[in-house]
Amino acid sequence: MKTIVCWTLCGGKGLLKAYMFLLMAFAVPVANAEIKQAVQPQPLAPGYSDLKFAAPIPGAYKLPALGQAGDGNVLDSEGRSTTLHKLMGDTGTPAKVVLLSFIYTTCSDVNGCPLATAVFHKIKNRLEKEPELASRLRLITLSFNPEHDTPQRMKEYGATLQGKGVEWHFLTTRSEKELQPILKNYKQNTEKVYDSRGKFTNTFSHNLRVFLIDPHKQLRNIYNTELLHPDTLISDIKTLLQPVKQPLTEPSLHDRDKAALFSAGDNKQRYETKNYQTHSVALTQRSGRPADLILTIKRPPLGLPSVPVPENNPITTEKINLGRKLFYDRRLSLNNTFSCAMCHIPEQGFTSNEMATAVGVEGRTVRRNSPTLYNVAYMKSLFHDGRENTLEQQVWAPFLAHNEMANPSIGYVIDKIKSDTDYAGLFEKSFDKPPGMEIIGMAIASYERTLNSANSPFDRWYYGKDSKALTAKAQRGFQLFVGKAQCSQCHTIDKEYALFTDNSLHNTGIGYADAMADKTTSPSRRVQVSPGVYVDVAPEIINSVAEPKANDLGRYEVTQNPQDRWRYKTPSLRNVQLTAPYMHNGSIANLREVVEFYNRGGIANENLDPLIKPLRFSDAEIDDLTTFLESLTGDNTEELVSDAFAAPVGDSE
Repeated sequence: MKTIVCWTLCGGKGLLKAYMFLLMAFAVPVANAEIKQAVQPQPLAPGYSDLKFAAPIPGAYKLPALGQAGDGNVLDSEGRSTTLHKLMGDTGTPAKVVLLSFIYTTCSDVNGCPLATAVFHKIKNRLEKEPELASRLRLITLSFNPEHDTPQRMKEYGATLQGKGVEWHFLTTRSEKELQPILKNYKQNTEKVYDSRGKFTNTFSHNLRVFLIDPHKQLRNIYNTELLHPDTLISDIKTLLQPVKQPLTEPSLHDRDKAALFSAGDNKQRYETKNYQTHSVALTQRSGRPADLILTIKRPPLGLPSVPVPENNPITTEKINLGRKLFYDRRLSLNNTFSCAMCHIPEQGFTSNEMATAVGVEGRTVRRNSPTLYNVAYMKSLFHDGRENTLEQQVWAPFLAHNEMANPSIGYVIDKIKSDTDYAGLFEKSFDKPPGMEIIGMAIASYERTLNSANSPFDRWYYGKDSKALTAKAQRGFQLFVGKAQCSQCHTIDKEYALFTDNSLHNTGIGYADAMADKTTSPSRRVQVSPGVYVDVAPEIINSVAEPKANDLGRYEVTQNPQDRWRYKTPSLRNVQLTAPYMHNGSIANLREVVEFYNRGGIANENLDPLIKPLRFSDAEIDDLTTFLESLTGDNTEELVSDAFAAPVGDSE
C-alpha cells in the first residue's frame, strides 16, 4: 500500500513546499495496487484562509474554566524527560498561556494534523511581530505515534517551524503505555489504521483537537477543525491575559441608586405596559464589599434568638469564607456553569424572583420554587417537604439532582474540588482535613448560617420599643396578624424573638389544586410575550411543546402517610417582601394576592389544615395586613447582598 505523507516529506525542506503539498493533496491512492480511484478535492478548513468575520475583541467576553488540564510524562525533541504540567502554569516569569495540539507527523489529512501545525505556524508569525505576546504564550505539539515519532523525528519535523523569540515545543512519549493516560485525560480518541493484511499503515483515525490552557493549568477552550483559526485563538489568548479587574469598593456604591443595585438584576416593574423601558442593573458593573459575616452569628440582629450551631461544626471565619467560595462557585456543577447562588440569588432575596419554579443545569425544570436562605440557620427542617434536618446534609441533594447541579456522584464533586488549585490548602486550613463529603457540607452550612437578617421596622417597634418605627397602617396589620387572621398560629411570634414560622408543615390546598386540576379541559392561558403584549394560548398548543408536569404530593413523598398529602413547610415571613413569588410552586405573584388567598380560606380538600378558614377581610384590612408583612424586611439585607457581590463566581482568574 502507498501512503502519501506530507509533513515528513516536506519537514526540513521548507514550509512553502509543505503548504503547496497540502493544497495539491486532493487524491489519495487506495490500498489496492490494482485499483485506484480518484477522490474529489476536499474543502479546506477555515484556518487556512482569512476569517470571514471580525475576530472578537479581547477582553469583551470570558472563557469559562472547563476543568484541569491533564498531566503526563513526555520527551522533548532532545530526548529529555519532562511532564506536561512542567510546561504549563506558573513556570517562569511571566506565567504563560499554553496551546496544545496532538498530531502525528505522517498524517495526510489536509484538515487534520497539518491544519493544527499550519495554524500554529501562522500564530508563530504573529508572535514574531508581537514580542510581548510571545513572552506570554507557549506552543506545544505532542505526537500520539511514539513508535514512529521519536525525539529525533520530532526535532526534524519542527526544525523549519521555529521562530525568533517564540517558544514552540515538539514532544513525544517514551511508549504507547506512557501516552495512553495523556490521551485519556484529554479525551483524545485515536485508532490505528491497518491494511487488508493487518499491517499498521502508520496512519490514525482521530478527531483534531487543540486545547487552550491558562496559567493555572485550567482548560479554557477546545477547538476542532471548524473552529481552529489563528485570529480567534489570538483573541482568546489575549482575553486570558487581560489583567483581572479588582472589584469596586464601598464608596462607589454611593454613586448609584442602592435600592436598584440590591434588587433583582433585571427590573421588570411596569413590564405589563407598552412603554416599558429596561432598567436592568445586570447590564452595569456590579460591585460589592466583603462583610464580617461571623458577627451575624455572634450578635444576631434584633428580633432573632441565638443562632443554633452544631457541636461538631463550630463556626470559624475560615469555614465561613470557604463555604462562601463554594456557594458561588459555578464549577461545582457537572458542566461548570451552575452554582448554588443561581437558584438562591442574593439580590432576589436569596431565592429567584423571576421564575415560579427553579431551573437547573442546561435549563432543566425543577418542580418547586427556590426557598429563601435568609435565616435558614433557624430552620429545623429543610426543603418544602421537610425531608432534611441539617444544613450540612441538605447541600448534597442539589449537588446530585439531575435537574439542579447534575453531578453524577459524591466522589465526582470531591475529586473536582481536590483537583482545583483554587482550593489548595483551604480545607486543611479550615478543618485540618482534605476535601470530603462531610466537610464540604459543613463549609457551605457555615456560610448559610450567617445569612441572618432582622432589626426590621417591626423589630424596632415591637422588641426595641420604638413607637415611631412602625406606621399606623402596619400596626393595624399586626393586630390582624395576631388576632382575627390568626397568622401567628403558624408564623409564630415569641416574647423575645420572632422566627415567623412554627417549623411545621401544613396543607393550604395549593398542592391539592395543582395535582387534581383537570388539565384536559383547562381554559386558554393568557401569555405575555413582550411589554404590554398578550396572547391567549390554547391548552393543546402548550401541551404540544411542554413536558407533562410531574405530580407533587408534598410531605407524603417522604412519609407515605396519606394524611401528609400536599402538606408543605411553613416558611418564615422575615424579608418576605423580597422573596416573591410565593408558595411551594411559586404560583402566587405578590404579597397582596397571598393575603387574598388566605382571606378566601385556602382551597378545600379532605386534608386542609383546620387552622385555615375564610377571614372575610375588607379591602382596607387586606391592605393593612399586606403593609405589616412589608415591614418585616431586615436592615442588613444590602450588606449581605454586597458581600455576595464580592464573592468569586468560579472563574479561574
